[in-house]
Amino acid sequence: MWITVVPRQYVPIAAKAYASSVLRVSCFFYSYVKKLTQNRHQTVASSVYALTKHGGDMLKIDKLTKRFGDKTAVDAANILVEKPSMIGIIGRSGAGKSTLLRMVNCLSDASEGTITFEGEEITGLRGAARRNWQSRCAMIFQQFNLVPRLDVVSNVLHGTLNKRSTFATMFNLYPQSDIHRAIEILDRLGIAEQAPKRAEALSGGQQQRVAIARALMQDPKIILADEPIASLDPMNAQVVMQALRRIHEEDGRMVIANLHTLDTARRYCDRVIGMRDGRIVFDGTPEQLTTGVARDIYGAGTDFSEAATSTEIETLDRSEVREAKAYA
Repeated sequence: MWITVVPRQYVPIAAKAYASSVLRVSCFFYSYVKKLTQNRHQTVASSVYALTKHGGDMLKIDKLTKRFGDKTAVDAANILVEKPSMIGIIGRSGAGKSTLLRMVNCLSDASEGTITFEGEEITGLRGAARRNWQSRCAMIFQQFNLVPRLDVVSNVLHGTLNKRSTFATMFNLYPQSDIHRAIEILDRLGIAEQAPKRAEALSGGQQQRVAIARALMQDPKIILADEPIASLDPMNAQVVMQALRRIHEEDGRMVIANLHTLDTARRYCDRVIGMRDGRIVFDGTPEQLTTGVARDIYGAGTDFSEAATSTEIETLDRSEVREAKAYA
């Protein structure tokens, strides 16, 4: 069964049919979200939203290089991931973190080197093969990249566009089963009640969770998150990082996130990679990421303070107390 969940301005034709569809969808949202709320724990326990776990994944990045004119943004990067992990990439702005993820997602072509996933070389993909890879390798952006005037569930459903026909894409038509799944994923992330609202009406943390839900609709093997918490307050930053961690643990997916904060990398990641001036200068466990190592990654002096980049509420509270005492 196909129904539409788009605002009036996107379907100027068949206005009467459209208005009727909106009414049906509104009723559907109300009854379905109410049901999910009443049976939330049962829903989670039975894993009705659970996606197939992926095992034996392997990502190999070999001497990957990206140049922009005479500037080298990524310089001969080597990374081997033998199984699904949650990996944090840290480094100062301009270190090459975003460029690296964009090459993995094929949003940017490499100047040299190769990217291989499960034995398949990714760097040379073109056309339909590239689009297929991008559906298996979801990307989450710092600025969310949602359609502000569309409702939340329609934004989530955009994660299926690679699998839809041209006609369905033009008129934003989706099977009811996809709408069910989209709302189940939203419920998993704690925002199912926001499904019928416009994306622009949500807070930054809620919008980022919508972006995560859109990525999950692709059923990807890898999720790449480019500074997913950079524009969020500490409370929402923790909510988003906890969601990404649960996705890794519960679904067995590989998650690679660019991060600015050391405490976030230590707390949520199994492995941390440090980049400086386009080169990988650290690759180890969170326990090995000492303050001294962090100084080398960021090119900082002895006055370097981790508290300045912290997303921990307790750390921020202590910093505010120290500042208050300094001005007393």
